[in-house]
Amino acid sequence: MLQEAEQTVATTSEAGDADAREQVIRAVIDEIRPNLRRDGGDCELVEVCGNKVMVKLTGACVLCKLSSATLEGIQAKLIERLGEFVRLIPVANGGAPSRPTVNITPVRG
Repeated sequence: MLQEAEQTVATTSEAGDADAREQVIRAVIDEIRPNLRRDGGDCELVEVCGNKVMVKLTGACVLCKLSSATLEGIQAKLIERLGEFVRLIPVANGGAPSRPTVNITPVRG
Protein backbone atom coordinates (compact mmCIF):
# COMPACT_ATOMS: atom_id res chain seq x y z
CA MET A 1 0.00 0.00 0.00
CA LEU A 2 2.80 2.40 0.91
CA GLN A 3 4.65 1.55 -2.31
CA GLU A 4 1.54 2.30 -4.36
CA ALA A 5 1.21 5.70 -2.69
CA GLU A 6 4.87 6.48 -3.33
CA GLN A 7 4.52 5.47 -6.99
CA THR A 8 1.45 7.70 -7.36
CA VAL A 9 3.30 10.66 -5.85
CA ALA A 10 6.31 10.00 -8.12
CA THR A 11 4.08 9.76 -11.20
CA THR A 12 2.27 12.97 -10.27
CA SER A 13 5.60 14.72 -9.69
CA GLU A 14 6.93 13.52 -13.06
CA ALA A 15 3.77 14.76 -14.79
CA GLY A 16 4.19 18.14 -13.11
CA ASP A 17 7.82 18.29 -14.21
CA ALA A 18 6.82 17.44 -17.78
CA ASP A 19 4.20 20.22 -17.74
CA ALA A 20 6.75 22.70 -16.38
CA ARG A 21 9.26 21.69 -19.09
CA GLU A 22 6.64 22.09 -21.79
CA GLN A 23 5.72 25.54 -20.47
CA VAL A 24 9.39 26.60 -20.63
CA ILE A 25 9.66 25.24 -24.19
CA ARG A 26 6.50 27.08 -25.25
CA ALA A 27 7.79 30.29 -23.62
CA VAL A 28 11.07 30.09 -25.57
CA ILE A 29 9.21 29.54 -28.85
CA ASP A 30 6.82 32.39 -28.03
CA GLU A 31 9.83 34.63 -27.31
CA ILE A 32 11.39 34.00 -30.73
CA ARG A 33 8.05 33.99 -32.61
CA PRO A 34 7.81 37.78 -33.29
CA ASN A 35 11.15 37.67 -35.13
CA LEU A 36 10.02 34.73 -37.24
CA ARG A 37 6.65 36.31 -38.05
CA ARG A 38 8.31 39.58 -39.05
CA ASP A 39 10.06 37.60 -41.80
CA GLY A 40 6.90 35.68 -42.78
CA GLY A 41 7.55 32.45 -40.87
CA ASP A 42 6.65 30.71 -37.64
CA CYS A 43 7.57 27.78 -35.40
CA GLU A 44 5.04 25.45 -33.76
CA LEU A 45 5.65 22.96 -30.97
CA VAL A 46 4.55 19.52 -32.16
CA GLU A 47 5.62 17.15 -29.39
CA VAL A 48 8.00 16.73 -26.48
CA CYS A 49 9.29 13.20 -26.00
CA GLY A 50 12.00 12.93 -23.35
CA ASN A 51 14.87 15.13 -24.47
CA LYS A 52 13.51 15.41 -28.02
CA VAL A 53 11.57 18.55 -28.85
CA MET A 54 9.79 18.32 -32.20
CA VAL A 55 8.84 21.55 -33.93
CA LYS A 56 7.32 22.47 -37.25
CA LEU A 57 8.62 25.45 -39.19
CA THR A 58 5.99 27.16 -41.32
CA GLY A 59 5.71 29.98 -43.83
CA ALA A 60 8.94 31.52 -45.08
CA CYS A 61 10.96 29.42 -42.60
CA VAL A 62 10.28 26.27 -44.62
CA LEU A 63 12.51 27.28 -47.53
CA CYS A 64 14.79 29.73 -45.73
CA LYS A 65 18.52 29.09 -46.02
CA LEU A 66 18.96 30.26 -42.43
CA SER A 67 16.38 27.90 -40.89
CA SER A 68 19.12 25.65 -39.50
CA ALA A 69 20.65 28.67 -37.73
CA THR A 70 17.19 29.54 -36.37
CA LEU A 71 16.78 26.00 -35.03
CA GLU A 72 20.25 26.11 -33.47
CA GLY A 73 19.37 29.39 -31.76
CA ILE A 74 16.11 27.99 -30.39
CA GLN A 75 17.90 24.85 -29.19
CA ALA A 76 20.58 26.92 -27.42
CA LYS A 77 17.88 28.96 -25.64
CA LEU A 78 16.09 25.78 -24.61
CA ILE A 79 19.28 24.28 -23.19
CA GLU A 80 20.00 27.51 -21.31
CA ARG A 81 16.50 27.77 -19.84
CA LEU A 82 15.99 24.08 -19.04
CA GLY A 83 19.51 23.49 -17.77
CA GLU A 84 19.70 20.21 -19.65
CA PHE A 85 20.48 19.02 -23.16
CA VAL A 86 17.52 18.80 -25.51
CA ARG A 87 17.50 17.96 -29.18
CA LEU A 88 15.37 20.16 -31.39
CA ILE A 89 13.98 18.14 -34.30
CA PRO A 90 12.18 19.79 -37.23
CA VAL A 91 9.24 17.77 -38.49
CA ALA A 92 7.22 17.85 -41.69
CA ASN A 93 3.44 18.21 -41.91
CA GLY A 94 2.72 14.63 -40.87
CA GLY A 95 4.82 14.87 -37.73
CA ALA A 96 7.65 12.74 -39.09
CA PRO A 97 11.18 14.16 -38.88
CA SER A 98 11.87 16.13 -42.03
CA ARG A 99 14.66 14.96 -44.28
CA PRO A 100 16.04 16.66 -47.33
CA THR A 101 14.67 15.13 -50.51
CA VAL A 102 16.84 14.35 -53.48
CA ASN A 103 15.39 13.92 -56.93
CA ILE A 104 17.39 11.52 -59.06
CA THR A 105 16.88 11.76 -62.78
CA PRO A 106 18.27 8.93 -64.85
CA VAL A 107 20.76 9.99 -67.49
CA ARG A 108 20.09 8.46 -70.88
CA GLY A 109 22.89 8.48 -73.27
